[in-house]
Amino acid sequence: MHHIHLAEGMRLRFPARSADFDQGVEIGIVAALMSQDLTEFTRRISKDNLGQVRALVEQFGYRLVEGTADDAFVELNFYSRTARPRLRVVHSSASA
Repeated sequence: MHHIHLAEGMRLRFPARSADFDQGVEIGIVAALMSQDLTEFTRRISKDNLGQVRALVEQFGYRLVEGTADDAFVELNFYSRTARPRLRVVHSSASA
């Protein structure tokens, strides 16, 4: 059993359920968010679900960028392929 990320600071857990159930809930949440045609969103999911998430990303037309990770979870950023990328100015520090 693990905590399922719903929103910032909000998690769910199902103590009487198996890991397969938890993974199904995670995938269901990601699929529901993608079906809403959001421009971008971030989710923290179990590393065991990465394969299924990648398959959904292809089917729904999103780009996936992996963020921070620990032993069991990874933060994923989802971007709609129709959304234009945001450009950022990056400053470099010159070392003498």
